[in-house]
Amino acid sequence: EVYLVESGGAVAQAGGSLRLSCVYSGFTFADIAIGWFRQAPEKEPEGLSCISVVDHSTYYADSVKGRFTISSDNAKNTVYLQMSDLEPEDSAMYYCGAIHISALHLSDYYSDYGLNIDWTWRGRGTQVTVSS
Repeated sequence: EVYLVESGGAVAQAGGSLRLSCVYSGFTFADIAIGWFRQAPEKEPEGLSCISVVDHSTYYADSVKGRFTISSDNAKNTVYLQMSDLEPEDSAMYYCGAIHISALHLSDYYSDYGLNIDWTWRGRGTQVTVSS
């Protein structure tokens, strides 16, 4: 069974930084992409970033490009989201999600659809609150 467990959410000051972690387990294949999305109250989910755990290619939403960095430590089965220059508008529940997709197909998908991804698996989320 696949599990995704997020951690690292906290209350931060505007302009500060946080690092979220997503520990994954249970995959029986290598072609996996793991990403982060968030959802604020009464708002639609917003895809933020995604990484192929095969070739570590990364993708970002325009809203976080330059502020957020996604990375993967395959030895630890962990994907990180380093967030800097936080803004109150970044306050939301942050989730990691995973899909079974090759790095090549992920690149094609991003070109066509961006980070509007229907995640096959997802964690329960970690809360990020940014105070002004």
